[in-house]
Amino acid sequence: MPIVHTQQLTKIYRSGFVKRKEVAALKDVSISVERGEIFGLLGPNGAGKTTFVKILLSIVFPTKGQAEIFGQKLGALEIREKSGYLPENHRYPSFLTGLQTLQLFGQLHGLNGSVLNDKAKSLLELVGLKDWGKVKIKRYSKGMLQRLGLAQALMNDPEILFLDEPTDGVDPVGRKEIRDLLKDLRAKGTTIFLNSHMLSEVEAISDRVAILNKGEVLKIGTVADITSTKLEYEIQLDQIASGQLCEKIRPLVRELKGNEKTLIVAVHDKNDIHTVQDLIRQEGIFVESMSPRKSSLEDYFIQLIQSGEGK
Repeated sequence: MPIVHTQQLTKIYRSGFVKRKEVAALKDVSISVERGEIFGLLGPNGAGKTTFVKILLSIVFPTKGQAEIFGQKLGALEIREKSGYLPENHRYPSFLTGLQTLQLFGQLHGLNGSVLNDKAKSLLELVGLKDWGKVKIKRYSKGMLQRLGLAQALMNDPEILFLDEPTDGVDPVGRKEIRDLLKDLRAKGTTIFLNSHMLSEVEAISDRVAILNKGEVLKIGTVADITSTKLEYEIQLDQIASGQLCEKIRPLVRELKGNEKTLIVAVHDKNDIHTVQDLIRQEGIFVESMSPRKSSLEDYFIQLIQSGEGK
């Protein structure tokens, strides 16, 4: 059973009193997230990503549609007890230290005494803030605040973690540390739902992604499936392909590009690639490697958003 399951989730905002203007933040969004995976939700600003997460956490209520987490209807106490949340624009009292901030959140989760203190200190160390626990957070950089926010989201050892732009403002070293932490959490069985506009970060750690635009889901799939270029291969040769060889190959393929010892071949049918390999070998050229070509997630994302194509 999916840990998160939504069916035709829709959210319409209305403004004005006489002529009420309607804005659809979400339109019939149906998504399932499996237990123990990192699921990335992508989309441009205003796509509805944050609205979707807030609905799942019962901060905002849907106009129509259904959703369940842990098999429970939204708003169930069990969901709150087992969830951690890092909002995009979090704010903490600037007069508190990092340790005091985590202790405050720990108390809200029912922790106290030495258990609370030990938990807060261990989380500060986990997110790289061990030496900043007694420093007031008004002195924290944006990246440090993001680390602190991640720590508070882990105070209750959540089974599912909702992260809205978790690496925003974090330096490259910090982003890698957060990626590694999220991978470790996944290995321990934590499900992670990730909103981010940093596509390279999502591509590096997500098992599956959904691309959202103007409130609608355009694509859902694994990163590998989404970024693969259909029937296009990169062939590495041990010597430069002759013009004569390229002329033999060209009639058999949709597209042929060459660069010294590399051929980029787009075929009509997957069996055609075997014919191409045979022609290469007949010329006495050794094929050192051949692999399907992939575009970056960012390239695919931009192309999909600009085209407006659906699933």
